Amino acid sequence: MPGKKTEGVTGRGPSSGRADVSRAKLRERVKELTCLYGISQAASDPDLPLERKLAAIVRLLPPAWQYPGRACARIVIGEQVFETPGFREGAHRQTAPICIGGRSRGAVEIHYRSGCGLPPGHPFLEEERSLIENIAGQVALMIENEEAEAAKSELRKQLIRADRLAAIGQLAAGVAHELNEPLNTILGFSQLARKTPGLPAQAYNDIKKIEEASLHARNIIRELLIFARKGKPGSAPVNINRVVMDELSLFDALCAKSCVELRRVIDPDLPEITADRSQILQVVSNLIVNALQAMPDGGLLTLTTSFDASSVFLEVEDTGAGMSEEVRERLFLPFFTTKDVDQGTGLGLPVVHGIVTSHGGEIRVRSEMGKGTCFSVAFPVRRKNNQEECVDESRPKQCHSRRG
Repeated sequence: MPGKKTEGVTGRGPSSGRADVSRAKLRERVKELTCLYGISQAASDPDLPLERKLAAIVRLLPPAWQYPGRACARIVIGEQVFETPGFREGAHRQTAPICIGGRSRGAVEIHYRSGCGLPPGHPFLEEERSLIENIAGQVALMIENEEAEAAKSELRKQLIRADRLAAIGQLAAGVAHELNEPLNTILGFSQLARKTPGLPAQAYNDIKKIEEASLHARNIIRELLIFARKGKPGSAPVNINRVVMDELSLFDALCAKSCVELRRVIDPDLPEITADRSQILQVVSNLIVNALQAMPDGGLLTLTTSFDASSVFLEVEDTGAGMSEEVRERLFLPFFTTKDVDQGTGLGLPVVHGIVTSHGGEIRVRSEMGKGTCFSVAFPVRRKNNQEECVDESRPKQCHSRRG
């Protein structure tokens, strides 16, 4: 049968077609594995910043798809976009969301440029759907690990800062106690000496200056003790809204004089906290003064109150010069200041830190050079006891005492 023999030599039977399909699938798998290997190499490089990792990964994507010469890729993370050179959106695209903590943070995209002579129908393989989802998962894991490392690094810094502040607080408390007794002696004798009959005017004025200097020194010692959290603060219900709206009205004129717009954003349902009212007033006053000094040419000062189930929040935000990271690191150290000698002792923010901490609260700061600073203070929500709940007229209820 010569005809059949010729067909067997020159034709392509079913087995040959299946071999071609197998080779094509094998090529695709090799491309996918090469892409995944490159991604794992980039992800595991500890010296490569996340942005450079993503820029490298996006270039690995087009060669892994069926038509690499016609494909372009894009990775979007929030406002950051990483694209292959010459990227253009196409009529055909394949996307997979980048989800972290159950929330979409971006997407991985593959586009086939329009007018590239693609075969009719859907140009993407089923296996490519699994591939792009795998890539999106790896990118999400990279970002999650990066953010976890950043959080751990920040926590380490906070612990180091807390240890340093605690050590300085102990030193400050010791020094303050040692100075307090001789200072009170100086102040007491100067006040007695000033009452001496027939005292010359010059001597009277000199003794008065000694008395004023002693009072100033005693005030510094008091602030050092507050920073060191020595002494229990008062315990009474305090509404921070009332502090911000009523007791700080005197700052309206000062802000107007400084060409600063004072804006209050108040949550009307703000719960009370348990605190020393005068110390809370001192916290807010110090933060406002600090903000005003950061805006010598005017700006916007915003006071915001809010709350959640466990905390009451106060934010004091300015549009001033901002702070460098180095300044932020030393912000709550006593006597550290970037101001002129006659503008402060460098105890304002350490005192704020001491008061907030003594009330079981927390203070955070975020700042950017040229864009301003925001201090965020959190105090625990005041918990009512059973007797207070009984006399709450807004929510009448019957109360039953529990006795053994």
